[in-house]
Amino acid sequence: MNTNGKDRRKGIILAGGLGTRLFPLTISVSKQLLPVYDKPMIYYPLTTLMLAGIHNILIISTPESLPLFERLLGDGGKWGLAISYAPQQRPEGIAQAFLLGADFIGDDPIALILGDNIFYGDNLPELLRDISERTGVQTIFGYPVANPEAFGTVTVGDNGQIVDLLEKPGNPLSNLAVPGLYFYESDVVEVAAALKPSARGELEITSVNRTYFERGTLRVEILGRGWAWLDSGTHDTLLEASQFAKVMESRTGLKIACPEEVAYRMGFIDDGQLRKLANSLSHNEYGHYLLGLLDSKR
Repeated sequence: MNTNGKDRRKGIILAGGLGTRLFPLTISVSKQLLPVYDKPMIYYPLTTLMLAGIHNILIISTPESLPLFERLLGDGGKWGLAISYAPQQRPEGIAQAFLLGADFIGDDPIALILGDNIFYGDNLPELLRDISERTGVQTIFGYPVANPEAFGTVTVGDNGQIVDLLEKPGNPLSNLAVPGLYFYESDVVEVAAALKPSARGELEITSVNRTYFERGTLRVEILGRGWAWLDSGTHDTLLEASQFAKVMESRTGLKIACPEEVAYRMGFIDDGQLRKLANSLSHNEYGHYLLGLLDSKR
């Protein structure tokens, strides 16, 4: 395996937009700060990037919401991360993230995840690290859904190769939605800069993917049975995501999307740093869980 990109890949969390589908909940607060069971929503995409071995992360959000994200996450140092921030004055499509983050990306490969997307699977860390270490190829995901017309879709041939990509097709040829997690090389900035706004007035991520598809450098990973992908951007899906997290944590006794635990298990922080974080939260069950991680190691 080529590991040249292992320590260079950066990550972007796109946590902008107005969250109008969640009004009135999001009239005064970013949806990515809403709770998904026992954690802020943004913890879920954040830990997904961490599981990919990514330390250097940019948060993109509205100017009004950025101070709240900074209050919650800080500079990321407590988790062994380097977190920075960039404002999005107005939402103009997912691909706009690469233009807003151009200086941050520089010459490094980049992973982009949407701030309301949640991923869960038994071998998720191994898969993400493998993808993150690839060079010279772009990677998207495919996930079977009952309503593909509501998503960007990917059609895959019998050989596992991509046949076509469509944005919210009226007559879907595939039931594979493309979730909001993408891995690209640094030239995605130039690809995004060359895009023209769609009929919706947005720089479409599907157009980025089509560019790489036409170049023959786009790869898809299918997330089938045993995987969960949740888009928590509506009232129903937000509730479903919280119920999913509660059931999984109650049954297993293990937390999902706990940045302190992920940082510890990934080697971003040591025992002493975890204990300090746990003690600062020791007044509740969350802190007790973190202390339990240290006790179980003895």
